[in-house]
Amino acid sequence: MGPKKQKKSGGKNKVGKAEKLRLQKEEEERRLQEEEEARLQAEQEEAARLEKERIERERMKKLEAKDQERREDELAELNSLQEKFVCAQRWKTEYRAYTKWEHYIACDGSPDPTVLQEINTFMNLWREDQNEDIQFVMEKGEQVLNSAIMYEDSDTGNMQTVIKDKNVTFCIWANLKKKVRFKNHVFCDTHHGFDLPKSLAVSSIAVRILHTHYDHVSPLWLQCQRVPRLEVLDSQELTQHSQDNAGEPEEEEKEAKEEPNVTAEEETLPDERNSAISFRGNTNSIADTNEVTEEETEKKSENLEVTPEVQIPQMEEKTSEEEEMITDESTVDLQQFVPVGGVYRIDGLQLPPQVQQINSWCVVELLDGGLEAYPYPPQESEDTPHPPIQITLGLPDSVIYWKEPMIARWDPAGKQWRTDGISNITYETQEGNITFEIDAFYTIAFLQDIHLNMPYQAWELRPTSTDEAVFVITAVFAEVQIQIKGNQCMLAAVVVEEKNVLSHLIGKWMCPVTLRRALKKCGLNIFPEEYSYKYVCVNQKAPITEFRAYRQIALVASAFAFGWSKWNLESGQDQVVFKVSEHLKADFVKDEDWSLYMFNGQRAQKLKITEASEAFSMELEEDTEFHSTLYHMLKDFASKEAIDKVNTANFLFVDAVYQLLLATRVLMYS
Repeated sequence: MGPKKQKKSGGKNKVGKAEKLRLQKEEEERRLQEEEEARLQAEQEEAARLEKERIERERMKKLEAKDQERREDELAELNSLQEKFVCAQRWKTEYRAYTKWEHYIACDGSPDPTVLQEINTFMNLWREDQNEDIQFVMEKGEQVLNSAIMYEDSDTGNMQTVIKDKNVTFCIWANLKKKVRFKNHVFCDTHHGFDLPKSLAVSSIAVRILHTHYDHVSPLWLQCQRVPRLEVLDSQELTQHSQDNAGEPEEEEKEAKEEPNVTAEEETLPDERNSAISFRGNTNSIADTNEVTEEETEKKSENLEVTPEVQIPQMEEKTSEEEEMITDESTVDLQQFVPVGGVYRIDGLQLPPQVQQINSWCVVELLDGGLEAYPYPPQESEDTPHPPIQITLGLPDSVIYWKEPMIARWDPAGKQWRTDGISNITYETQEGNITFEIDAFYTIAFLQDIHLNMPYQAWELRPTSTDEAVFVITAVFAEVQIQIKGNQCMLAAVVVEEKNVLSHLIGKWMCPVTLRRALKKCGLNIFPEEYSYKYVCVNQKAPITEFRAYRQIALVASAFAFGWSKWNLESGQDQVVFKVSEHLKADFVKDEDWSLYMFNGQRAQKLKITEASEAFSMELEEDTEFHSTLYHMLKDFASKEAIDKVNTANFLFVDAVYQLLLATRVLMYS
């Protein structure tokens, strides 16, 4: 068979090309049609959007006009409510005057701790008083003759004793035997101890550890610092601060300050410097005056609505050559760290002459100059290295250390805490003590970062009964519950890893300032200081907005619960966002009962979004308006019972709530 002939495919190729062109044309027509439809749809959507915006603008214009019409009446009603703050101010002023009069007529010789001249007079007279009766002299002589004998350790032959009260723990050890094997010692009931180098173990030395449960040293640093001036707020909206000195008479004596009555129309925030007063004297008087020093530091500005500890971050420091900057790494910044648990003064003393028994006589040489310091290292051999002194200090049970504390020594020349000269630190958590080495005898303190529990994770304020509420702050390491009743507040619980701590403070009623000081003293600091914004990642808010929010929240806190909202982080500096719910019962607020409100100091509105929304929006809730005040915004949805509770709330309760909000700064530090 011959080869097959190939078929011609030219016709089919022509048909294939035509089909391809037809499909391409249909595809192009379809694309053009879709583009046209998309264009028309976009035009329709744009027209609808513009129409919606026009309608919304008209609606907002009507709402603004309506708000302007009633604004004057609403502000007048708000000012009437804010008279509660004036009443609280007047009550506290009268109470202070009463306690000062009671102190005056008591004639007990005690000075007024708020008057520096009286303190100086009291301490000078005390120092100069040499009138001692014969009975006192005889008792003192017996004590001198028996001082080493009666406290002699039966095992070592050395003297050791511990004397304690609520303010001071005094430990002393005297090296009577001068044997190397007895170079270390632990004082019973304190966990304080030491391990001396060999050269000191065979010397005539006494070791004294004086633990004052208060910090009378750091105010000396505050006294010598130049505090930067703060920018003045260009506003007349801030009133004088309502100090909460409505506690016990003792608190009133310490915090008695004259406060001018300032109306809402005359409110100003002046430019002031902060300072502190420090006192020098024996430990008994320092225990009292130290609290006054702290109070002076915290409340220097008497006509401020916003106290020094709650200065607004926008009031930034002015940089100048006069400002002293901390450049030495060993120097402790007391704006960031603070001594917690008191101060430990560790001294080496020259052993005084001891009693000698000669026949039936006890002979002792008396020194006119008193005890002398034992120099270590010796001054004549400063270039020669000397072994360090090992110290063990027990941590007080009444203090919480959230992390390993910083150990620092006091530098009396520079009036500052320093970390050099301290080495080989061992923090024993279970035993509750710290062991370290020092190259000389120092005054020691354990310092903790003030801002360990900031920023807060959440917060909630809810009423529980008439003129009662509970304020809950969820901090980094703990949940703190504060109960408010009238003008007093109480630490209800501090929960750390599902365990309650600080049992010695729980259940004790006190005024807000006293509670604040007590919590700081035990290491639980949830109160931002003046410069805390430099050390904490804050949610910065406009000063007037934040200030007005706290004030108006306090006014309605008797009937409405408030809480933290995540959208407060997204609302910008000029607005604050929080959860609100009418709450007339003592139980918890259900999630579905919360609503979101936004406030900028001049306008309050209810938001359409919820905590579960995907994005932040300032869109108003359907069928709602906005008002000039938070009170009138809530009034649109509140029951008559709730509004009645707001109007009849006790002015001292309102003031106490306001002070706690102002002290914790929850809208900025959460």
